[in-house]
Order: sequence, then structure tokens, then C-alpha cells
Amino acid sequence: MSTVIWQMQTDHVGILYLNRPYAANAFSTQLIEDFHHALDKIESHEDLRALIITGKGEKAFCAGADLKERQTMTEEEVVKTVRSIGGLVRRVEQLSVPTIAAINGAAFGGGLELSLACDIRIASDKAKMGLTETSLAIIPGAGGTQRLAKLIGLAKAKYYILTAKRFGSEEAQSIGLIEESVSPDELLNQAITLANQISANGPIGVRAAKQAIERGYERDIATGLEIERHYYLTTIPTEDRLEALQAFKDKRQPQFKGK
Repeated sequence: MSTVIWQMQTDHVGILYLNRPYAANAFSTQLIEDFHHALDKIESHEDLRALIITGKGEKAFCAGADLKERQTMTEEEVVKTVRSIGGLVRRVEQLSVPTIAAINGAAFGGGLELSLACDIRIASDKAKMGLTETSLAIIPGAGGTQRLAKLIGLAKAKYYILTAKRFGSEEAQSIGLIEESVSPDELLNQAITLANQISANGPIGVRAAKQAIERGYERDIATGLEIERHYYLTTIPTEDRLEALQAFKDKRQPQFKGK
């Protein structure tokens, strides 16, 4: 069985499961390979408008690197594997469709780094998280030192990374790492609800908004406004924009086609 399962939940919402619950859904070389194969299909799926990423089982979203496998590697193999995980995480970050990390359990190291590459994070109220690499005498190697600082601020990122602190979803929400904390039984349904809210909007507009936010972030305001204008203009000549205006006139829900 594949270590990554990818399926469409509805016509426009997909779910990607990390499928190694017996190994805390850790990043093995096989899981990395299977994840890339799933992304090949996801990137080419024309009807996909939102993607949920979660883990199978209740104990772990992703515990990071597979340390048992890591023990058998040479230094060169370790470097190659860390680079491979970083490339995978970056690929998730660059998806054109919005992504939601549904953190169903433990998310440590590379697992939390994977969630940081998603656009929205929600978590089970039983989940535990942390960038704990310094406790293993290394540092986050899949973007954690950069993405966490941008998300929660420089001082807080140093606090959590340098102490290798583990924390729960309540604390994660208080520092802005996750947006919602729900019961384990409600997590996937809540992720699907959010994904459905996104997918009901104009897909061209949603993708353009994501790009405008990402590319304008940390730019000066003048540059950011030019980036916003560029992406706004891409939505003007679309059929979906005209459909939205007609639906408003007709007092009905618009039927977007992504055109």
C-alpha cells in the first residue's frame, strides 16, 4: 500500500493522507517518493480548488524524519534526504490551490515544517507540536527557521526553536501558528468545511489572491500594491467575474467554472 493516499472528497476538494500510522507518518524515503507522485497528479488536476493534508490515525500528523531510517544513513545520504524533504515542502508551498493542514496528532520537526508550508493550519485539541531539532543536535532543515519566524515573529521563533519546546494546540493558536483547534472527531469535517468555503469562491480569484499575498509579503507597500494590481487585472477578463455579477443580479449563487 502507498505511504501517501490522495483522493477527491468532492468535485473540487481533495485530501492527501500521510499513510504510515505505524511509524507516526514519519518521512521515510518511500513516503517522500510517494508524496511527489501524488503532487504530480494534484498539480495536473483541473477541477481541484482546495487541498487538505492530514495524517492517517489519531496519534500523528507527521513526526518528522524517520529516525530509525536516518540511523542507517551516511552523512551524504542524510544531507540528500534533508534536501529532498525541503524540496517536497517547498513544492507544497508553491501549489496554486489553497492548502489546509489538518494536524490530527503529533507534528514535530519536518512534520510541523510541512504544515508551515500550507496556507491554513487547524489542529486537533489533542495535537502536540514543535520544531525540536536542536534537541537532536541539529536545526530545522526544511524551512522551519524561515517560515516560523515569518509566521509568528522573530523573537517567538527563536524561543521555540532554541528551546526545542513541545506545545499543544491551545498554545499554537495563541501564538498564531494555527487558526482553529477542534476535537479530534471534528477535525477532518472542519477542514472539509473550510475547503468547501474556499472552493465555492471563484477559483481564478482565489489563486490570484494567494499569489498576491505570497509575492507581496515583506515587500514595501508600493511594490505590494503593484503586485496586487497585477493579479487583480488577471481576474477582469474572466467568465467567472461576469457570472458573479449576473448571479448577484439574479439573487442566486454563482456557478464558477474557473474560466
